[in-house]
Amino acid sequence: MSEMAHPTRVGISCGDLNGIGIEVVLKTFEDNRMVQEVTPILYASAKAVSHYRKLLKLEEVQFHRVNDASEALPKKLNVVNVWEEDPTIEPGRPSGKLAAFAIRSLEAATHDLAAGKVDVLVTAPIDKHSMEAAGFAFPGHTEYLAHVAGVDDVLMLLVGEGLCVGTVTGHIPLKDVAQAVTTEKVLAKSRLLHQSLQRDLALASPRIALLGLNPHAGDGGTLGTEDREKVLPAVRQLQTEGILAMGPYSADGFFGNGTFQHFDGTLAMYHDQGLIPFKTIAFGHGVNFTAGLPIVRTSPDHGTGMDIAGQGIADEGSFRAAVWLACDIRMNRDRHRSLMANPLQPQRKERSKEKE
Repeated sequence: MSEMAHPTRVGISCGDLNGIGIEVVLKTFEDNRMVQEVTPILYASAKAVSHYRKLLKLEEVQFHRVNDASEALPKKLNVVNVWEEDPTIEPGRPSGKLAAFAIRSLEAATHDLAAGKVDVLVTAPIDKHSMEAAGFAFPGHTEYLAHVAGVDDVLMLLVGEGLCVGTVTGHIPLKDVAQAVTTEKVLAKSRLLHQSLQRDLALASPRIALLGLNPHAGDGGTLGTEDREKVLPAVRQLQTEGILAMGPYSADGFFGNGTFQHFDGTLAMYHDQGLIPFKTIAFGHGVNFTAGLPIVRTSPDHGTGMDIAGQGIADEGSFRAAVWLACDIRMNRDRHRSLMANPLQPQRKERSKEKE
């Protein structure tokens, strides 16, 4: 953090008011060490935060209410009052109309991110069904942020415990996956993964593994020809571009025998193929990161936790990891930008000193 002009200002959307979002935020910043290097700015309302602070017996967690992110104080948890209403919060119940407040929180945080009032965005979990019913026109955070940023293609990455897993297809029915997986799409997602590993995670020559779509990667065509006809040509094309890509690998053996440990990034063909092994290995410490955006956005690797909401037992580990990863990515991007701006400049300076 010392390289940054100021502690990273972390914008936080509150997520579903009936879920565990505000709880994990409060627990994260209950540890005073967290605010020494970051300035957290939660977009919600002082009443909602006070409600959870009292309910969960976290009264020792202090927060500073502000009307605008520009008023945020360092070394404190700041709460931007996005609304003045006092909606009835019922932890664990379907949010229904309360989803409108999650939308307002996200929109306010995104607006301030675009305006430069915060440096990175960490999103607490939302109930996608309730959000849709409340008028949210996107399947999730990723699609919304891509739309706002004007980006055509992004990549969902799960990062943690030495793993970095992306998916070619996202939240679509399994019956539609085979048709959705094309060589062009595999190439596009692989390039995004490679770029993110270099720019966001500071890996100079990342090694990427591509998983097969079918069991045993098609078993030579016996179990389907998609891997031979769609995935393998993508691997070969990536190799001609200088990207260290290998595969397609049989997904079960790839994770079961530890082959994944030899790669910096793994590209799964569909959601569960990548997320089940990731969450088995890293759940509670993993982070969801959206690669390909001009801004930095992370989130915890879990959902709204309706079954445990309001009980004080939600684990904040993943949310804390999301905060730190967002800060690290911001720093890595700044370094990468400096290196790419004039990579020969430091060397020239050294040579000029030698001449003197």
